[in-house]
Order: sequence, then C-alpha cells, then structure tokens
Amino acid sequence: MKVFDAHCDVLMKLLEEPSINFQNDESLQVSVEKLHNGQSKVQCYAIYIPESVHKLIKFDAALQCVTLFYEKIATENNNIKVILTKDDETSLKANEMGAILTLEGCDALLGDINRLKILHRLGVRSVGLVWNFANETADGILEERNGGLTNFGKSVVRYLNEHNMWCDLSHCSEAAFWDAYQQAKYPTATHSNAKSICKNPRNLNDEQLKAMFSRDAIVGINFYPPFLVDNGTALISDIIKHIDYMCALGGENCIAMGSDFDGIEIHPTDLNHVGLYQNLTNELLKFYTEEQVKGFMYENYSSYIHFK
Repeated sequence: MKVFDAHCDVLMKLLEEPSINFQNDESLQVSVEKLHNGQSKVQCYAIYIPESVHKLIKFDAALQCVTLFYEKIATENNNIKVILTKDDETSLKANEMGAILTLEGCDALLGDINRLKILHRLGVRSVGLVWNFANETADGILEERNGGLTNFGKSVVRYLNEHNMWCDLSHCSEAAFWDAYQQAKYPTATHSNAKSICKNPRNLNDEQLKAMFSRDAIVGINFYPPFLVDNGTALISDIIKHIDYMCALGGENCIAMGSDFDGIEIHPTDLNHVGLYQNLTNELLKFYTEEQVKGFMYENYSSYIHFK
C-alpha cells in the first residue's frame, strides 16, 4: 500500500553533514532504499534551519537546503520527481516517487515576503509559520505570551492562498492557530496528534481537531513518542489510538501521516524508519477497511493537493 508522508527532516541532516549518502546511509530514517522498502510514493521534505544557525544567515541556509533537495534527493538517478502541481502527483509512474519541498518555520524569511516568493519559485509548496518559538509571522506553541498572526504573518498567509499552498499549523500557538485557520485557504497540520490522548503542548485539542475536520483540512500523525504517549515507550498501537480518537471526532477522511522521521531521535517500537511503514499499514488493516487505510496512508493528503 503506497504511502504519503507529509513531514521529515532529512534535509536538516544533509545540511549538517553533506557527506551523508541519501541512497542508503544507515544513519538516516529516510533514504532512497528505505523509501522503496516502505512503499513510499510521496514524501514531503522540510526546510528546517536549526536554532543554532544565526538569524542573519538562515535564508542562506534555507537556500542550501533547496540545493541539497535538487542535487541529492529529487534526482533522475533516484527516480524521485518534484511535485509542484496536482498533475505532477497524478502522473507519477510506477517506478517513480514524488517529493514535495516544504518550509518549517518562517524564521529564514526575516520579515521579507520576497524571500517567500523566491522559495515558492524554487519549489516550496507548504509553509509552516513557526517552529516552537516566535518569529516575524506569529508565536510558536512554547511562546508563553500566545500571540497570534502579525501583519507580516497575514501577508504570508495571503500569499499561500494566492498559490493554493498549504498553511501548516503544526507548532503554532493556539492564538496563531486560530488566526491562520480562519484566514488560510488550505490549512493543515502536517505532524500533530490529539492532545486528549497525549497532553504534550504540541498536540491539538478537540476544538482544534473538530475545526480542521469541519473544513476537510488534513492532520498528519506524528510518530515522535512524546507526542504519542504521556510516558514510556510508544507502540504502533499508540499511533492507532490517535487515529481512532480522531475518527471519533469526525476525521476519517482528514487523517494522514506526518512521521517527523530524521527529526526524531526515538521512535515507536517496530517503526524505526520509513522502510517499516508497512508494519503500521498491516496493523491498521486489522481494524479498518482497505479503503479507509488507503485514505490514511495516501489518498487523504493526495486529495488536498491544489498547488499552483
């Protein structure tokens, strides 16, 4: 069963260590070899610039990530095709995988909309406004003041709307979530779970989830154990608990995958990397119909692509 994963951080690893071989390096949770093994069809690759990078060179680092994306990941040799439009996704051949370039946090924009325009022209199709803290667009979930969208943040959302890009609400403060939710044409939460199951502040509460589902906005399940369980080891069954809960809130057609692979140092048992995705698929098929599981694993996010 083919897989659509809305979030990984392998670009961050390649930025930090360019000598890593994306083909089959064992240190990676996402590689060409593992993507094939897990039957991945579309993988999103986030431009995330670590907090340790000085603010004034973050845009330069983002451009380095774009270069790495085109030189190491989305290459003819890897049979990985860049997805810029819906037609790009639907026309993938049997031996091809798709790659969507995304931005996690607008820190690199430095309050300049022209930098967003450049990244869009270079292939970015989904934008997360913030990471955990504040930037020029809004506050992140760990910012105590809980600020909403700034004027610049509103201009970012307007630009995303003009181009049918995803506005990723994962990591947003609650105030920023609601501001962006109300203004975004295609809101999504690429890697967030249910707060009622696990109380981590990064997860979404029932009101947020119901609001997303009421607009057919997609929520990707994050595999990071502290977002799955309040304490201890996470199992594949814990992922399914979040899916079950979201289905009960009306989200059956809005649930998808956003693993966070290569951005997480620990993982659920038997789901160490993207190559083991079928372990999750096989467990889901014990509780859901094949049509439902195809939705979770691929079709729900596929149907949300309207980029232009």
